Order: sequence, then C-alpha cells, then structure tokens
Amino acid sequence: MANIKQQAKRIGQDAKRRQANVIFKSSLKTAIKKVEAAASNQDVEAAKAPLSTAFKKLDKAVSKGIHHKNYVNRTKARLQKLVNDINSSPAA
Repeated sequence: MANIKQQAKRIGQDAKRRQANVIFKSSLKTAIKKVEAAASNQDVEAAKAPLSTAFKKLDKAVSKGIHHKNYVNRTKARLQKLVNDINSSPAA
C-alpha cells in the first residue's frame, strides 16, 4: 500500500477506471457477437440493429481511449462486410 495519501487515492481511482473499462469491453464484445450471430443466420434485418449498436460502442471506445482507432475501423469494416455479404448472397 502507498504511504502517500495522494498515491493511495490514485490507486483507488485506477482500480475504478480499470473495472469500468473491463465492463465496457465485455459489452462491446457481446455487441460484436450479436452482429456475427445475426449474420450467420442470414437475417439482414436482425443484423442491422445490433450493427448500429456495435458501431456506437466502437466509436465510444475510441473516444474513451479504450481501443485504438485502427482496431475500431478494422472491426467496423469487417462487421459491415458481414452484413453486406448477406444482401449480395442469394437466398438458399
């Protein structure tokens, strides 16, 4: 434990922030999985709502500094491609 009062406070703040980031990352992963699940079911309409949610969460992750902008852009492009491929593929 820190001997300096300010450093003890800083340790507590860091722990709170770390926990918040863990929760946010978990919700982001869940949103991405929902898009992938809807895309694997070949359901365009069911994929659009979670896609919008995932995009919002990804953008928020960049603004909060949780993820790098290139990771977010790559993930958004991959998810959008999944949804677009549902549109272009013939229904079997």
